[in-house]
Amino acid sequence: MKFSWKNCLEILALQMSEEEYSMWISPLEVVFKDDHVMVLAANEIVLRGVQTKFKTLLENAIVDESGFDIEIRYGLGTESEYEDHQVKKQSKRTTRRTGRARNVTKDSIREQSIETSNLNPDFSFDNFVEGKSNQFALAACAQVSKNPGTSHNPLFIYGNTGLGKTHLMHAVGNAIKEQYPDARLIYQHCDGFIEDIVRSMRNNTINELRHFYRTLDALLIDDIQLLSGKGGSQEVFFHTFNTLLDGGHQVILTCDRYPKELEAMEERLKSRFASGLTVDIKPPDFEHRVAILEQKAEAWGVDLPKDTKFFIGETVRANVRELEGALKQVNAMASFKGMPLTLEIAQEALRHLVEIQDRQITLANIQRTVASYFDLELSEILGKSRKANIVKPRQLAMYISRELTEHSLPEIGREFMRDHSTVMHAYDKIAEELETNIRLKRDFDAIKASLLV
Repeated sequence: MKFSWKNCLEILALQMSEEEYSMWISPLEVVFKDDHVMVLAANEIVLRGVQTKFKTLLENAIVDESGFDIEIRYGLGTESEYEDHQVKKQSKRTTRRTGRARNVTKDSIREQSIETSNLNPDFSFDNFVEGKSNQFALAACAQVSKNPGTSHNPLFIYGNTGLGKTHLMHAVGNAIKEQYPDARLIYQHCDGFIEDIVRSMRNNTINELRHFYRTLDALLIDDIQLLSGKGGSQEVFFHTFNTLLDGGHQVILTCDRYPKELEAMEERLKSRFASGLTVDIKPPDFEHRVAILEQKAEAWGVDLPKDTKFFIGETVRANVRELEGALKQVNAMASFKGMPLTLEIAQEALRHLVEIQDRQITLANIQRTVASYFDLELSEILGKSRKANIVKPRQLAMYISRELTEHSLPEIGREFMRDHSTVMHAYDKIAEELETNIRLKRDFDAIKASLLV
């Protein structure tokens, strides 16, 4: 009977994600015998993963292709190893899917990356602008750089994009390398870490990869949230993570949210993430934004007048990256027109940005819109007054923020100068009242309509 493993592969590729297929199914070799089918994996990790996660899916595909209920067995090695233990040379081994030689090299497990550590030398503590929003994170990073592996391990830094998490991570790494030049340290974006794992699964070099990461003195992984939903990579990372921590080696992670808010991440990993020191970086306040602009202007040799500086700082609030981009844009327009960086130049350069921001549904816009609708000052919405005519609009603003944005409860709470439990209470209360309070429902619909115009 003719049996096509290629047909099985095509069926399986449609039934799982690309990452799952590449990591678990693609490396398999399948041998069709007279009375059974042998599924062979290159190592125990792949074999265990296939049997745990995809056994039913795999066996259904094989049975459908063979046309009858055939026995399916599992084993390690290649077809030749299975038959007579006469192992072919590793460089000549082929996969059933591609027919190409597995050319396993040192490059495939990035052994040379220790030479560079992937650190950006431009990121240091000296050029990181301190403010209220990042003081705690900066202090923690400075302490870790002086005593790696002995305090705050793991160090978990979280916050929205563009706030300086990556800068701090590189600054720690550079400081460690300066103090301990022979330290085995590597910075890795999470995408690169996942690629290493998938590549090692394909090339049967997973043991070498695990050894490589486990012998590091410090491991710095950026954007760890990208590990969510990738079970195989989480499995490898969990054991690597534990080995490093148990050996007193420093681990630093950055993320876009608090560990417990990570979806599709194993609970044991979330628990380990939070087992050391967890620090957040908030969006910079006005004074901090102005300080950042001053530092950038000085570094770029730009003469930045006070009113221009204040305008940019007031206009661009989201993050440091956008703040730098705005200053570059203003400077470029001033250079093009051969004029100094006047307020008028800044207003013209950022005109489209201001218009876009006015149309965006942001927490700041929601706060301003609700305050205007109820004829209140923004300071009253954000203040501590318990007057009924202020509390209800404040709660409604929190409810709308939760409904119309992707921000988490803690993020909304920070913008309203409250904790997440207060936001949750406000949300539940408004949601309940909207069922029966016609006037509140009218107010909600009117504010929502104005925001969505």
